[in-house]
Amino acid sequence: SRYGPKMPLAVDCTAELIRCKVLDSSGRLKSHELILSYGLALVRFVNLITERKQKMASVPLRQLAREVDIPIWVVDLRHELTHGKLPRLALCRKGCDVVLDWLRKTYWSRQLGNNLREESEDEEEEGVEANAELDNDAWE
Repeated sequence: SRYGPKMPLAVDCTAELIRCKVLDSSGRLKSHELILSYGLALVRFVNLITERKQKMASVPLRQLAREVDIPIWVVDLRHELTHGKLPRLALCRKGCDVVLDWLRKTYWSRQLGNNLREESEDEEEEGVEANAELDNDAWE
């Protein structure tokens, strides 16, 4: 709150994504409303995080996402939310979890002196395998 309008993007995105998870666990929203809530938070995350990398010439979001290690399927999910048919709630939830994990590893662990980076190698490998599965199978 001390930052005012200069709130770090990662903090803003984390707050929106956590808000979605809290609303989801409350049971007060219908599936369609949750998809829209998660969708807005995910679209804003991809847009805000990749916007910093955008140069004078327009660079595809997929390329920008690769440069900052955001899974391509999250960019595809953002594209569907923005331009296509709304995805399933389960995919939005998974996207939220993956993005929160990305924020934890890329932003929050640095803020907390890397205390959050104490994951075992097994957990890391499971995450990589799960992301690879989603890259291939998310839209089937």
